[in-house]
Amino acid sequence: MVPSESQNSPIADRLALGLLAIAAVVALLTFRDYGLGWDDYTHAEYGDLLLALYSSGFADRRALSWVNLYEYGGGFDLAAALLAKILPFSVFETRRLTGAIVGLLGLLIVWRTGRRVGGPLAGLIALALLATCPLFVGHAFMNAKDAPFAVAMAFLLLGLVRAFEQYPRPGAATVVLAGIAAGLAIGTRILGGFGALYALGALALIVTIEARRDGLRVAVGAAGRFMLRLLPGLLLGYAAMALVWPWGATEPLNPFRALQYFSRFFEEPWDELFGGALIKVTQMPRSYLPTLLALKLPEMFMALALGGVIGALIGAFRSGNEPNRRAVLLLVALAAALPVAIAVAMRPAMYNGVRHFLFIVPPLAVAGGLAGAWLFDVLRRRGHLAAIGATVVFGVGIALPVADMVHVHPFEYTSFNRLAGGVAGARDRYMLDYWGLSLKQASQGLAAKIGELKLQKPKDRRWKLAVCGHHRSPQVELGPDFETTWEPKGVDFVMMLGEFYCRQFDAPVLVEVVRDGVVYARVYDIRGRSYDTLLTRPGLTGK
Repeated sequence: MVPSESQNSPIADRLALGLLAIAAVVALLTFRDYGLGWDDYTHAEYGDLLLALYSSGFADRRALSWVNLYEYGGGFDLAAALLAKILPFSVFETRRLTGAIVGLLGLLIVWRTGRRVGGPLAGLIALALLATCPLFVGHAFMNAKDAPFAVAMAFLLLGLVRAFEQYPRPGAATVVLAGIAAGLAIGTRILGGFGALYALGALALIVTIEARRDGLRVAVGAAGRFMLRLLPGLLLGYAAMALVWPWGATEPLNPFRALQYFSRFFEEPWDELFGGALIKVTQMPRSYLPTLLALKLPEMFMALALGGVIGALIGAFRSGNEPNRRAVLLLVALAAALPVAIAVAMRPAMYNGVRHFLFIVPPLAVAGGLAGAWLFDVLRRRGHLAAIGATVVFGVGIALPVADMVHVHPFEYTSFNRLAGGVAGARDRYMLDYWGLSLKQASQGLAAKIGELKLQKPKDRRWKLAVCGHHRSPQVELGPDFETTWEPKGVDFVMMLGEFYCRQFDAPVLVEVVRDGVVYARVYDIRGRSYDTLLTRPGLTGK
């Protein structure tokens, strides 16, 4: 896959800039729509504690032992806490806006990476694939762990691509960029070490090629010069890591302790819904990740990404390509495919859909951009009608997931593609709203219903609301007139997520949050009724 000169058109760049502008406008118009997830309060407090750490001159060290989040980097939480001091939004609205900004940076980085590897058209296609990917878009707004990590890893891939393009003498700007990107990736999550595996694979390939051509001594000497030139960048990277992950830098062995901590499942295993069965998260089949990627990524995205990974691997081992080019193609293929291969081989605990592997989605988009640009160039040579047909097919291919996002907004992260039958087909087979975002809309609906029915709050107490799901969202949305509990006895209302573990009640329904015919959350009026629990075991219908 070598970029065609015909792609070097300013039209593709103008379209890419236009698409980024549209994405920014949509983000500004919609960021307030996204509710709180299970971890939002904890992450918000972590951000405040990181601010206290720095503002106190490291005297206030609570951030270095906060829950288990000190084992993660807190760059996103720190940035959100800083922005909350200056922006005219609530804390959680600011966090959603921060997520939107991070997501837009991810789009920009993927565009530049795709453009660099495959030319302007490849960059545009990669950008379009990622910008219309519900999995990426939905997580970007509300996932404080996995979305920032995905963007940091995309940034690292861009730095590594530049470095191997310029091998064995990367320029100063490239050294700085690659070093800072590595620091941010590892400082966001210790799994940023995957970047070292990508780099080592590319380095081994280029050394092997040059050893055959010029001799082992020359090849090893070039590799040594390359690593020495990158060394100042690694020092910058350590500083970047320390900034966003101070616990990781307080002791030299702390990153290794974090790696050890995350190498085993650190919670009591629970059951999750996969393929219509309830399975412990520590016993998920090897097919878990490939299956969910195939069912959650848009069809056009998946087809081009698979073709791009295969094409990149072929190009990496094609002797006619220049060594630098081969190394770059291998980087893209490894970034997109190696984590999946390792997960299938090692079978770690897997849960919450594919959020822990969100970081492979940007390199998959880059690979898809390469395949799309190559395919368009082949068809263009067959005539204008073939090129126009390809453009129409691609347009439809990215319009379909956009329509899906509109239908399920603001729960884009729950989307399933047409192979799964959409969210309606996936409802009884896979987890949908595992973050519990729909409790925001359920809470707003309950407040509106109370006003519409002119219900009067009991004189001697607050409204009592039992919640099957996290309680922070209804607490924020409904305010001090409500108290929340997990105990349904003696309460006024119950708010239930539509997931399998929340039961259904034979009681008047006040609110339903529905997308594409699927109930994401319900609120029941159970005044005068008695129930003993909010929870249910299978039946998967929740009855």
